[in-house]
Amino acid sequence: MSDRRAWAGLAVLVLPCLLISMDISVLFFALPFIAADLGPTGPEQLWIMDAYSFTLAGGLITMGAVGDRVGRRKLLLLGAAAFSAASVAAAYAPTAELLIAARFLLGVAGATLLPSTLSLIRTLFPDDAKRKVAIAVWTGGITIGAFIGPIAGGLLLEFFWWGSAFLINLPAMALLLALGPMLLPETRNPDAGRFDFPGAVLSMAAMLAVVYGMKKTAVEGVEPVPVAALVLGLVLAVVFLRRQRRIAYPLVDLAMFGDRTFGTAIGINLVAMFCFIGSMMFTNQYLQLVLGMRPFEAALWSLVVVPFIAVGMTVSGVLAQRLRIAPLVAGGLVVLASGFAALATLEVDSGLWVVLAGSGLVGAGVLVTTTLTGDHVLSTAPEEKVGSASALAETGTELGGALGMAVLGTVGAAVYHREMAGAVAGLPPEAAATAQDTLGGAAAVAAQTPGGEALFAAAESAFVSGLTTTAVSAAVLVLVLTVPAYRALRKVPAPRREAVAA
Repeated sequence: MSDRRAWAGLAVLVLPCLLISMDISVLFFALPFIAADLGPTGPEQLWIMDAYSFTLAGGLITMGAVGDRVGRRKLLLLGAAAFSAASVAAAYAPTAELLIAARFLLGVAGATLLPSTLSLIRTLFPDDAKRKVAIAVWTGGITIGAFIGPIAGGLLLEFFWWGSAFLINLPAMALLLALGPMLLPETRNPDAGRFDFPGAVLSMAAMLAVVYGMKKTAVEGVEPVPVAALVLGLVLAVVFLRRQRRIAYPLVDLAMFGDRTFGTAIGINLVAMFCFIGSMMFTNQYLQLVLGMRPFEAALWSLVVVPFIAVGMTVSGVLAQRLRIAPLVAGGLVVLASGFAALATLEVDSGLWVVLAGSGLVGAGVLVTTTLTGDHVLSTAPEEKVGSASALAETGTELGGALGMAVLGTVGAAVYHREMAGAVAGLPPEAAATAQDTLGGAAAVAAQTPGGEALFAAAESAFVSGLTTTAVSAAVLVLVLTVPAYRALRKVPAPRREAVAA
């Protein structure tokens, strides 16, 4: 395949990456409008945000194995058609329950797209140096998509209703369906063997049970049902792993984890995205609800983070051709932690540049880290297992994002709920519950309550406390990971001189 066609194929592959990442974050600015239109409860709001991420992460391993068997390009195109249909369903959902259901369907469709995109890059770019650049572009598409999502959402919300945030998927998916058959090769594993249906069910059930248990425990404390769900999920995960060791054609080849650096790279991706997505949910709401910006204004200010991402992409791409991966990954994690440290200093009346600089450092740190680890995962996998390896890498990334939104989002919400307990005393029960659920709800109640300024001021303070708590948690987690990550990756050699010269 010619270089020109390969790079054109990469451009087509970046389209679904942008959209899948955007669909995680596009609702950050739309959530207040959805709350006003559909009236979801606090837990329903969280499900609207993270139902997509959970099913996306839960389906990646299964869909990676499906792509190995039926063909990665075929699965990519089928997923694009399904993603378009689910986007229309979400855009016109008349109730919160149906919107949550549509988000689940979007996650299933998205799970068919990501493993195929990464595994096809391996086919398009067999040369190591070119593949590093291609994966940097691919990772940049996912990372930038998380930032573009709120920007696109803010722009659309300035002129249209919240459902338009989903309809932006349709033109790009149509382009993928039109150009994919011409530019992308078909690849599959001819020796993949029989598909493990019981394993697919076990993997999805285990992840959903674990995530549900973690979410409910963080909000409600140690209660029988959430704890039982968490234990059930862990048991199902153990059963799944034992099954994968026994059967002839597993969904996940656990032998790949015999390379310590392979598992470390996936774990780094998980933690980085856990912290990144979990914090972004709060920073975008801070611009809109605390600083009082219109969605489009907040979206435009969010563009300030793009230079940070561009610098991170350029520097890491140049250094990766000359240096070992270990110091570069450790450096990326330090940049990521410094961004969270900046966000941890936020107060209600902090300057705009504090949140923008912190968000920029977080974006740059995530990009540097996940680009390097993603390339390592793909380059160490055998050719016939590239689909499964891609799915494992993306499972770590998307599971991290889903858990970040669930766990850090729930931690921030729990801090807000606790600190608002005194402020809502004396309000009617329904108004008190609304104000104590979310900052947007508090704003609505304050607008209809005499002396509501004090209520909203208390809500802003409680929201910022939740934001800084999640930022501190993320910074500590990333710093704790840095030294073990460096130690695990330090034996990975630097690129060969002849490869760099080429």
